[in-house]
Amino acid sequence: MQVSDSTDDSGANARAIPRPLLVVLIPAYNEEKSIEQVIKAVPAQIGGVASIKVLVVDDGSTDRTRELALKAGAMVISHRLNRGVGSAYRTGIEKALAMGADVIVNMDADGQFNPGDIPELIRPILDGETGFVTASRFKDTTKTPKMSPVRLWGNRMMSRLISSITGQRFFDVSCGFRACSRDVALRLNLSGAFTYTQETFLDLAFKGIQPVEIPLTVRGEREHGKSRVAANLWSYGHRAIRIILRAYRDYWPWRFFSSLALANFAVAVALGGFLLYWRITRKAFSPHLWAGFVGGFFATMGMFCLLMGLVGEMLKSIRINLERILYYLRRQHFEELQEESSEMDSPAM
Repeated sequence: MQVSDSTDDSGANARAIPRPLLVVLIPAYNEEKSIEQVIKAVPAQIGGVASIKVLVVDDGSTDRTRELALKAGAMVISHRLNRGVGSAYRTGIEKALAMGADVIVNMDADGQFNPGDIPELIRPILDGETGFVTASRFKDTTKTPKMSPVRLWGNRMMSRLISSITGQRFFDVSCGFRACSRDVALRLNLSGAFTYTQETFLDLAFKGIQPVEIPLTVRGEREHGKSRVAANLWSYGHRAIRIILRAYRDYWPWRFFSSLALANFAVAVALGGFLLYWRITRKAFSPHLWAGFVGGFFATMGMFCLLMGLVGEMLKSIRINLERILYYLRRQHFEELQEESSEMDSPAM
């Protein structure tokens, strides 16, 4: 069973999905203290869903995460080495599609999210309202979880940054409790290994897909241990910003490089203005002739950035066509895998 295609790339016009296969994806790294409890809390039945499967991506754990996940009844895929939650998410999406998932829910293995909220999270997808839904910790201020002021400020700043880039209003772009239809999953093209949360919003915005945020109550702190991703907030912010800037550069190259060009031209004008003022008032360029050379350098860099923006726009057009081709190839590939699996499961005549 597959998700009906949208009439466009927005994902908002998809028709209701009749009794789909739901795959609950759980990336995990050394989560032996909570993984079993999280898996067992996933609802066994959900109205309107034909079947529910739990898929754990063991991202190179060195504890009993894999063993306990299997014991709890989940399917497990393991990375030999720890690659990062972004890589684990991509591995899980690929496997869920190969399993024939119509709806994919992603949630963390640390127990901060309530699996009992899955029916509410996926309802807009089942009803055909959208192709992507994410839980929001901050959209409803009464549901804001307890967390340190620094983490709260960091989450809000990240949401404002993504909102500014995409031109859409988001309240929580860092929450890992989200769901997508099969069609949206096939369109996702992420590259960040460290994290996937913010990059997903940029990728969806680039493709014209409008995410829906649903306010849900989420635990603000882990019950066991510290976050593997955000243990050091400054390191997390630095690495996340790198992923965001790379995506911004690739998806909106003219805006990215023209901003850099404007900054370079501003410096060039300031230095040129200073040198001109000195020449008029002192009747000489010395000893500030350096300002002319440095200003010329920044003006040249500004022109170079504009050129890069134009080249980037051409590459963007190529990327759009390549991503459409990739979408159809991936859909064909996973449909063939699903047909082969169905034939193997069918009894011999």
